[in-house]
Amino acid sequence: MFSKLKRGNKLFRKILIANRGEVAERIIRACNDLDIEPIPVYSEADSDLPYLRHTKNKICIGPGKSSLSYLNREAILQAAINTGSQAVHPGYGFLAEDELFAMMCFQQKLTFIGPRSNSIALMGNKSKAKETFANSGLDVIPGSGGNLPSLEKAIETADNIGYPVMLKASSGGGGKGIRVCNNRDELGRNFLITKVEAEKSFGSSSIYLEKLIQSAKHIEFQIIGDTYGNLIHLGDRECSIQRNNQKLIEESPSPSLNETIRKKKGNDIINSLKKIGYINAGTIEFLMDKEKNLYFMEMNTRLQVEHTITEMVTGIDIVKEQINVALNRELSIQQKSIKLKGHSIECRINAEDPWNNFLPSPGVITEFHPDLNSGPGKVRIDTHVKAKYEVPVFYDSMIAKVITLGENREKAIETMINTLKKFTIKGVKTTIPAHLEILNSGIFKSGDYNNMSLKKILGDQNG
Repeated sequence: MFSKLKRGNKLFRKILIANRGEVAERIIRACNDLDIEPIPVYSEADSDLPYLRHTKNKICIGPGKSSLSYLNREAILQAAINTGSQAVHPGYGFLAEDELFAMMCFQQKLTFIGPRSNSIALMGNKSKAKETFANSGLDVIPGSGGNLPSLEKAIETADNIGYPVMLKASSGGGGKGIRVCNNRDELGRNFLITKVEAEKSFGSSSIYLEKLIQSAKHIEFQIIGDTYGNLIHLGDRECSIQRNNQKLIEESPSPSLNETIRKKKGNDIINSLKKIGYINAGTIEFLMDKEKNLYFMEMNTRLQVEHTITEMVTGIDIVKEQINVALNRELSIQQKSIKLKGHSIECRINAEDPWNNFLPSPGVITEFHPDLNSGPGKVRIDTHVKAKYEVPVFYDSMIAKVITLGENREKAIETMINTLKKFTIKGVKTTIPAHLEILNSGIFKSGDYNNMSLKKILGDQNG
């Protein structure tokens, strides 16, 4: 996978994994492959995580509630120090995009496996990120261009760009802190509500406004850069099948982009990010309108859940590259060597009831039997779950990711359908029935779907 490593004189003997679930399992695999000892943390509610049985060292960081464990910066840093770790990998979610945590790692002489804290801060503020990319020449969604100082300014902006609009938390993510406003009255009612939600969820009441692009396609580009100025993109992903503003199915490459657009947009992104000196992994997210205009929406300064499909079509291990970059070594690949081969699809399998507005379904999983031989393509399962595992109520409900690779999109879909049909999970409700209905629908098979298509496929109450 890797060419001869260049430069850098760091050495990681131990990496603390400041996360849980399938992403912790994923990082453990990468550490083992690189002969680095992984040290996972866990909460009291996660004491029966299957991978903990196979790791030499692990450390409990607090009770089940996230704020007392996986979001407890001091407890995680102390765990890293106590275990003699040289680096911390935050995965995604929790502290992965917390600039204060990244700075605290630096102060404790621990390597934060991710971008620098100033890049996290810049891109974490969605309104500032939009301004940064607009100044670099990327098209951005029309809106306030920064944080809204008052309701009056929000009304003025909305009147200028036209309704419907969206109020969004400036430090938001994960589909939280978002309100759609179809007219002045709704904007007036939602302005304060959104600020309160933003403060509660992200610790900042700052919000901004942008035009709601209706029936949009959600398209993103994976990038990674090193400390020597090398910055590359690894192609694109389509993530338009969403429920409650969260992704359900992703695929790479997007059926909506041709190679000319892909290359041009990728180059534009790299040129923009070089201006701010970005390092390590990240994802640039766009919305595509009906005229196929791509508007910058936000940047995620971390590993993405759906990094798997990019790995499948490029053959590049993104987590290993993250560690490589954190060791002050040059990227092991160059842009000219990146070739997208085949087509990959990922289905996020959640412990949820898809016929009841995707309500979480925690409980004990009595049977768990994935199938890896459902051709004609390749199958990959990323999961932290085994039979008798109890899905806790404290965290995200994802229990597995099923990823397929086919020589073309049709083969990738066929392999996914066959795999999901043979995937046995009992004891909790899962999203597999919904995935199968989506994958078999004419809308999805056509490739001409958008972020409103789920309602058409499953019905209004499930979109």
